Amino acid sequence: MSYILNIETATKNCSVALAQDGVVISYKEIADLGYSHAEKLHVFIDDVLKENDVRYNDLSAIAVSQGPGSYTGLRIGVSAAKGLCYALNIPLIAVDTLETLSLQAKSLALSGNAVVIPMVDARRMEVYSAIFDAEFKKIRDTQAEIVTPESFQDIDSLIYIVGDCAEKCRPVLTAERFTFVEGIVYPSAKEMCAISFDKHKKNDTVDVAYFEPFYLKEFFLTSKPTV
Repeated sequence: MSYILNIETATKNCSVALAQDGVVISYKEIADLGYSHAEKLHVFIDDVLKENDVRYNDLSAIAVSQGPGSYTGLRIGVSAAKGLCYALNIPLIAVDTLETLSLQAKSLALSGNAVVIPMVDARRMEVYSAIFDAEFKKIRDTQAEIVTPESFQDIDSLIYIVGDCAEKCRPVLTAERFTFVEGIVYPSAKEMCAISFDKHKKNDTVDVAYFEPFYLKEFFLTSKPTV
């Protein structure tokens, strides 16, 4: 029996899921405009463990969303995951944020030639995106790109877009082949569970000491001008 704690903080969604042998048994999450990850994350971790009478020492591994996404959010999640792995002497598993997000389209009836494009907002008209086929296998690597009416013209199949970018992308991507999954959809730790369990079985882990999130873009700190 394997318990894995899954942590997702790459976007506004602060999300924690506890899984047993890859099946979600408990989760807590909140998508807060104020990015309350620092205040909520450890509380959520304690809650999902206590609610299921699982001790920290019962955990087999910690899985964390590796990005891309919010610099601050990723740092908070990875720092918490590393701290737990060090303290418990258990492995750390890194999970692709966009792969996790793509699985939120799994309930749709996808045709064989359809593709899923998970998108995470990167401000203005830029997004972090990747492309997955109807079986959720990645067919184009993650990249940062500016969305224009010419985006994805090389894809002649149905395109399902999932993520938090619908509001800004819908007026630009107007062709009939585009379908936007309704609502503002964020990556969730729930969708990490099957992925992290599969990685755990394969010993597909990362070095706790040297692992860094996949930021994709450099972090720029802006400050108010001085008078």
